[in-house]
Amino acid sequence: MLEIADRLRPWFEDGRDFAVATVVAVDGSAPRGPGAALAVDRDAAVVGSVSGGCVEAEVYELCEQVLRDGRTVRRRFGYSDEDAFAAGLTCGGVIDILVAPVRPAEAVFRAAVDAMVRREAVALVRVVRGPEDLLGRALAVHADGTYEGGLGGRAELDRTAAAEARALLDAGRTTTVDIAEDGSHCPGGLTLLVEAGVAPPRMVVFGAVDFASALVSAGAFLGYHVTVCDARPVFTTPERFPDADEVVVDWPHRYLRSITTDARTVLCVLTHDTKFDVPLLETALRLPAAYIGAMGSRRTHEERNRRLRESGLTEEELARLHSPIGLDLGARTPEETALSIAAEIVAVRRGGTGAPLTGSRTPIHHDTEADNS
Repeated sequence: MLEIADRLRPWFEDGRDFAVATVVAVDGSAPRGPGAALAVDRDAAVVGSVSGGCVEAEVYELCEQVLRDGRTVRRRFGYSDEDAFAAGLTCGGVIDILVAPVRPAEAVFRAAVDAMVRREAVALVRVVRGPEDLLGRALAVHADGTYEGGLGGRAELDRTAAAEARALLDAGRTTTVDIAEDGSHCPGGLTLLVEAGVAPPRMVVFGAVDFASALVSAGAFLGYHVTVCDARPVFTTPERFPDADEVVVDWPHRYLRSITTDARTVLCVLTHDTKFDVPLLETALRLPAAYIGAMGSRRTHEERNRRLRESGLTEEELARLHSPIGLDLGARTPEETALSIAAEIVAVRRGGTGAPLTGSRTPIHHDTEADNS
């Protein structure tokens, strides 16, 4: 539900009742993971997606049903060999979907949506397996541990669920947690879906060059908070990078030392100038980051590596560098180059190989911890 918070906020403001369908479990290959959501209001408006089209029509009908009778339901969708026209996933996987009514006056959902719109960290906890009277009960848990809502009038259960949610929020993970109705961790009790809503991951593009504008647009499209940094004020302007969230005039290595990076951060070095990129990479390769890439020819890469070794970087640290940056797409234009870089970032993030799927036996959907980032 949190992934469509921006589009649900106007529905709350307008006082619209709606039903929200959320993927709560996945088995095998499926287009969307836990937390993917689709919502339908009383005027039949639809936002979001739970399957990339495979079962959307039946889920839409379920939402309409839930809006009529006000009851939360859980439904399983899987591939049907007996009936090729049955609603199911043609990719062969199985997904469980929880469909619940939402009223604008319900403070817990409004609190979670408002926090997401303000770009504040929040976790939405819902009962997705358990007694019928608890199904769909929810907590909105904030980064400081405070929460709204409740899971059925059991204070210890709420406290335990909030503690679990806060830990998952710190890790930026959306997943399920099994817990007993009394708040202990005994098996056979409740299953909670914890959706971690965190600030978007950062992409920092160093070098206000012609390729950077296209990469900034690609990063924004992928959902990154994008910063452009360059020491040259004449090139480093918001007008040249309208899709960037921030445009910073500073020496790249000095700016990088001033910010906090984490395991979701993407650093793209397009400066293509040793006086910028050597001190920058010397800093970057010792910081936490999901991806560090640098533009340049193979000759430039070898010379840069030589200088980085001389500066004291280890082979293990150098192995983190993706250079020359991007996948081999035969790219020529800035837009094609940005696509090749974005493709490599996605492959690293999702555990992909970058190889063509045609003729390949590798999974289409890779299960990695990074999927929830």
